[in-house]
Amino acid sequence: MRSEDEIFPDLLGLCGSQGYVHALAMLCFRDNFIRYRRELKAEDMDHLFSRSRLIRTEITTLIGLLIRTPIDFSHPGFDVIQGYVDRTEALLRELHESMGAVMFSSMFSSGANPEPRACPDLSGAALREPIFYGGESAYGFQYRDFAEKKYCADDPWLLGHMGFSISDARRVVATVADVLDRKIRAAQQALRSSPRDSWTLLPGFVFTAADVAERVGVPIDTIERVLEAFAFRSDDANAGFTSLHAYNAASGTPLLRSEAGDYILLQQYNLFEALYESPFFWLNADKEYAPTALASRGRFTETFALERLVKVFGMGHGYANVDVWKAKGEKLGEIDVLVLFGDRAVALQAKSKRLTLEARKGNDLQIRDDFKKAIQESYDQAHLCAVALVGSAPKLTDATGRPIVLREPIKVIYPVCIVADHYPALSFQARQFLKTQPADRLAAPLVADVFALDAITEMLESPLRFLSYLELRARFGDKLITTHELTLLSFHLKRNLWLNDDYDMVMLEDDIAADLDIAMLARREGLPGARTPDGILTRITNTPVGRIIAEIEALPDVSTIDLGLLLLELGEETTDAINKGIRQITADAKRDGKNHDITIGLGESSAGLTIHCNPGDLASAQAVLKRHCEGRKYSQKANKWFGLVLRPDGRLWFGLKLEFPWTQDARMDALMRRWPTATARPVGAIGTRSARKIGRNAPCPCGSGKKYKKCCMKR
Repeated sequence: MRSEDEIFPDLLGLCGSQGYVHALAMLCFRDNFIRYRRELKAEDMDHLFSRSRLIRTEITTLIGLLIRTPIDFSHPGFDVIQGYVDRTEALLRELHESMGAVMFSSMFSSGANPEPRACPDLSGAALREPIFYGGESAYGFQYRDFAEKKYCADDPWLLGHMGFSISDARRVVATVADVLDRKIRAAQQALRSSPRDSWTLLPGFVFTAADVAERVGVPIDTIERVLEAFAFRSDDANAGFTSLHAYNAASGTPLLRSEAGDYILLQQYNLFEALYESPFFWLNADKEYAPTALASRGRFTETFALERLVKVFGMGHGYANVDVWKAKGEKLGEIDVLVLFGDRAVALQAKSKRLTLEARKGNDLQIRDDFKKAIQESYDQAHLCAVALVGSAPKLTDATGRPIVLREPIKVIYPVCIVADHYPALSFQARQFLKTQPADRLAAPLVADVFALDAITEMLESPLRFLSYLELRARFGDKLITTHELTLLSFHLKRNLWLNDDYDMVMLEDDIAADLDIAMLARREGLPGARTPDGILTRITNTPVGRIIAEIEALPDVSTIDLGLLLLELGEETTDAINKGIRQITADAKRDGKNHDITIGLGESSAGLTIHCNPGDLASAQAVLKRHCEGRKYSQKANKWFGLVLRPDGRLWFGLKLEFPWTQDARMDALMRRWPTATARPVGAIGTRSARKIGRNAPCPCGSGKKYKKCCMKR
């Protein structure tokens, strides 16, 4: 197997070949564009997850090598172009195998019969593979739209030094993408009337400032300044790009020049990313302004995180820059964003650190130092504050110094560590390097970037949905291997992030995220497609269980939050059984004006649920529910039991939670001997307090309309 140092010069020579730019245009079209009819479907995106597809970092590498020498625009003939494509794929495949060999060799013991290491300590050289080949964690439209939020405070500097505002730049960049979408379709059409040997898609990637000016209300001179800010200067020749992880000017300045002086953009994603990333380097180059730019960048991360969490939990639940104090007035630390919802807390720490070029090259010490500053310090701060939050009488103040009152003792704290920029292989590095500390009531952390937080809060836009994801991720995250958070989120949306004990480890392929990709494109870009993936967000909508969850969220109460989270974890069969039971008891209560109930035993979690539909007064309804739940909990030897009372119209009235270890009790034993025979069964079966025997051919008591032998008797 050849080394990377041997393969890289071959790639450089290939990219400098006569007319190679035409082959690169073909690859960019094949591997970056989605073609669909009427409505975007997951199968339309299959090619984006193919192992033969070039990922964006590979294409950016090819563009960087293309501009190492003056671009030859002559057309060498279609067969030569196809040969270039084949040779490119072969060299990149060889390069990937070479880098992968270093990583996988460090994961196995040496010797005649190598065994996998349980906890391999990967070297910097081994980590270069996931850093380069890890999936992109951001959508192009997120880079485009978040740039305006990130740099709006720097507009005076941008206007004075660059001649445009960040909103001007965003509008120009967005319009460039629209222009090129139309041009690539025209280039496709042109192939039909062209001889095969002259086929090229390069015209679909070429545009002028005038093309942009026709579609956006920005002065032409401002458009030209924006475009020039992101245009590659050929006198530079990208001379520093001598290895795969060296600085590549094609990332920061992705606009190339054609023979006629027009602009070429081979990969739109690069321009979106440059809009988000490059201005910071312009600002930071001004040594006098650099501290201001750095402070603005930190504020953006915190403000953005607060906005997204408030979108989920509501204005009264989120706080920024929360100081945590000891009883004697000594400051313990600061939580960048704190969310309080009932007896649950989300403690978010935001950092603006990035993975440096030296780390990308495989420098062990730099990789670990970057991770320490970006993630580990963030987690350590969250841990310190979390311990204080569950301590005795913690004191909290907001950014203005006003006290924040904890209305309930905190039961669970979910630490969230967020970085502002794309951090390559973040999930992989967190698994490898993050040192967590066990603490009472502290869940495992979510480590992600602002782009993942945006997607999570977009799709899980209610408090219990969001908390349920954090809970399940904390519980099962160590068993799941993904290249980035979006894959994990998409899996959760479709299947619920639940793994039983049969699985030690599961690897999720990136194509799982196709449904999430479509939903985000539909919501943010207006593309025709499903705005919500079929799964946990669609299956209980407009059902009794769905309405109960919504009512719990509307008025968070410690007696019902746990139940809401438990309901979200249930499988489809169990949820269907609860829905049937609720419909039955509410119908019965409307008919005869009496109290009716169902009980669901959740055997695997040593818990259960009793639901009453009671048209009576509050005091008697509370007493009846409490007595019933105490009896059920004891008879089932459960550690936790929930009770709900519904009104006859199905609306939630109040709830109850009994949570304490089961112990033998003589008084309860005597009471149970007089308790009516129940038909409660674990995991989804419905029981009632009726002692009568149900005939095989009688209507099933679950209310399905089927005979008992055809319905619940089978269970």
